[in-house]
Amino acid sequence: MVQPSPSDIRYTVDEYFGLVANGALHPDDRVELLEGVIVAMAPQNPPHAGATTIAAEVIRQAVGTTAVIRVQAPLILGSRSVPEPDIALVAGPATQYLRHHPQKALLVIEVAETSLPQDRLTKARLYATAAIPEYWIINCREWSVEVFREPDPEAHLYRTITTARRGDLLELVAVPAAIVHVSDLLPAG
Repeated sequence: MVQPSPSDIRYTVDEYFGLVANGALHPDDRVELLEGVIVAMAPQNPPHAGATTIAAEVIRQAVGTTAVIRVQAPLILGSRSVPEPDIALVAGPATQYLRHHPQKALLVIEVAETSLPQDRLTKARLYATAAIPEYWIINCREWSVEVFREPDPEAHLYRTITTARRGDLLELVAVPAAIVHVSDLLPAG
């Protein structure tokens, strides 16, 4: 009998969380489940960590109490994906997530430098398939924000992709009263 290679193994969400429960993975391991594959996340360098902290605060100020900000926390998308986006804006109240992770988001933000190809390809496909209305990549290489909108879940892609730069304003699709100054998201560069 031919054994599957490790690259052929695809985990479900329940199996993934079972690996933590039985000690094969630790809660503080920097991994996430993407389309059934356990993917290691790179350690955060100062620009990534700083940009994530700043972006979370900017989004928090823009949306107030109309939604919940989750920073680097699990988001269950389907039966085989548990990404841990740098920032996820989800419906409130926060207390509803004490027993289970959210399965939908209003906005997802990834801060990217070394992860840029994966964030543009794998994560954009994953978030579009989950019908997340808006996905931003804070690009630490070019100090810009790549904005993905109009998800097409059946085609597994976003129909609109634009780049925002210092001086631009972004109105959140799911929270139209919330406006973000791109300059506030890009303090360095």
